[in-house]
Amino acid sequence: MSRFSRIEACQAMASTGMVPVFYNNDLETSKQVVKACYQGGVRAFEFTNRGDFAHEIFAELVKWSAQECPQMILGIGSIVDAGTASLYLQLGANFVVGPLLNPDIFKVCNRRQVAYIPGCGSVSEIGYAQELGAEVVKVFPAGNVGGPSFVKNVKAPMPWSSIMVTGGVEPTEDNLTKWIEAGVTCVGMGSNLFPKEVIAAKNWAEITRMSKEALAIIAKARQK
Repeated sequence: MSRFSRIEACQAMASTGMVPVFYNNDLETSKQVVKACYQGGVRAFEFTNRGDFAHEIFAELVKWSAQECPQMILGIGSIVDAGTASLYLQLGANFVVGPLLNPDIFKVCNRRQVAYIPGCGSVSEIGYAQELGAEVVKVFPAGNVGGPSFVKNVKAPMPWSSIMVTGGVEPTEDNLTKWIEAGVTCVGMGSNLFPKEVIAAKNWAEITRMSKEALAIIAKARQK
C-alpha cells in the first residue's frame, strides 16, 4: 500500500519540479542513488521496471527508503499493463508512470487512489488521459514530440494541464529553463542525471551535486 496519497505525490512533483528516472539491477547501487538524490533535495523518484526481477529490487527499496529517506515518494515507471501496475501497487508504489496510455491501468490505480501518469504524444491523448482522471500527464518522448513549443502550445487552449516531460531533458540551465518557461509542471530526467561513469565510480556525491544544481536551475527559471 502506498505511503503517500496521489495528491501528495503530484504536489511533490510540482513543488520540486524534477523526478529522477532510474533503474539498476543492484539493490545497493539503487539505494545509494535514491539517497544521493534525496540529499540533493529530490522528493519524488521514479524507479523503472526495466529488468528481470525489478520488482524484487523495488520492494526492498521501498522498505529501506521509508526508514532512510522518509519524505521520498517512490514511484514505478515503464508500466504498460494493468497486471504489472497491480504488482507494484502491492509493493508500495506511490505513483505509476508509463511510456503510453492504457485505460486499464487507470482502473487499477484509481481504485487504490494512486496517481497514474500515462505517456502521451498528442493533444488528444492528453485530453483523454485527463478525462480518465490523470492529475499529471507525461509527454513522451518530449524532445521528439515537439519540445518546449509543443508544451507551450498545449497549455494555451488547455491551461489546466499539468505536464511532466521525459526524453530530451538535460541538467543544463539552457535546457531546463526552456522547459520551465514553456509551462511544464516537472521534468523527468534519467541517464543525463546519472552518467554511467559516475555510477560505475560510485560517486554518489556527484549525483547529489547534480540534483541540487538542477533543482536550483528550475527554481530560478520559475522566478522569471
